[in-house]
Amino acid sequence: MNPYFENINKKLGFGCMRLPLVNGEVDYEETRKMVDTFLANGFNYFDTAHGYLGGKSEIAIRECLTSRYPRDSYILTDKLSTHHFTRTEEIRPLFESQLNACGVDYFDFYLMHAQDKNIFAKYKQCRAYETALELLAEGRIRHLGISFHDQADVLEQILTEYPQIEVVQIQLNYVDFDDPSVQSRKCLEVCRKHGKPAIIMEPVKGGSLVNLPAAAQQVFDELDGGSNASYAIRFTASQEGVMMVLSGMGNIDMMNDNISYMKDFQPLNARESAAVEKVCSIFRELGAIPCTACRYCTEVCPQSISIPDLFACLNAKKIFNNWNTAYYYNNIHTRNGGKASNCVKCGQCEKICPQHLHIRDLLEDVAKEFEQ
Repeated sequence: MNPYFENINKKLGFGCMRLPLVNGEVDYEETRKMVDTFLANGFNYFDTAHGYLGGKSEIAIRECLTSRYPRDSYILTDKLSTHHFTRTEEIRPLFESQLNACGVDYFDFYLMHAQDKNIFAKYKQCRAYETALELLAEGRIRHLGISFHDQADVLEQILTEYPQIEVVQIQLNYVDFDDPSVQSRKCLEVCRKHGKPAIIMEPVKGGSLVNLPAAAQQVFDELDGGSNASYAIRFTASQEGVMMVLSGMGNIDMMNDNISYMKDFQPLNARESAAVEKVCSIFRELGAIPCTACRYCTEVCPQSISIPDLFACLNAKKIFNNWNTAYYYNNIHTRNGGKASNCVKCGQCEKICPQHLHIRDLLEDVAKEFEQ
């Protein structure tokens, strides 16, 4: 690992996408209290992006952090987001506006934001990586990375084409770890293969792993009193190759809870790990389609529908009902066609399915959920 990364204190990062709001505006008083508490307990990593909170997150960073503390007392990450540029010439002015909004002269980390197959193609066309490498050479950013929302083969492609990338931010939590749609474990393995430390987003799946079904809650209640978030974040931080886990803390109570178990971080013990696996099995039983992702069906589908991935999206939607499921359906698994509604009812998939699933009917359910 790059020796510079040793300047990052501890494994918990302050994700600034869900700052406390009052009447639609960032609550600076509460945010300053959170910043002060975070730094006072030995943490120093802050993560923002130009579009977070409609542009208010970067300004809150300036008002609550950078104008109040020495530059060497914190690590600041910002991102180049696809919605804010269409041409190469727009990247540098955008970058300068981000520095100004945050009140700094450089970013410690600058990430190519939300990379997937299509967005990566746009960034290549606009020479975004090359521009970022120029900014790196100029000292305007200290380290180049990416945040990533796609499957492992796309991450392999990006890291192969741009070995200068130093860190990778991926989605990972105990439910998504072996999910065939998100492929968190496989993405982490790609990071390790290329020697890139991983920064983790969505460790509690947008808050879904805090408010658990009763059966799952009972499993954690039988442990030693940790919060639901503690098991989720510590599971993620326990994985080999993970440098940092981001938590989008929205109030001081969330922060104090996170600090309580991350200040002196301990990986999950055997009993806790078994409980997490039991919770995962409970989620799998909550009316989920029992698809094993063998992918025999995709080999015979004349419409090239990625059936197991679409089923994984529907399973996640039923259980968690958060935005990621629709994102993966529309932007990853059906971006080049192959929507559930494209099914021609030929039945070839059902003839070959070892689980004997009624795939044609299930694809209708998928289409009703994601295409209405």
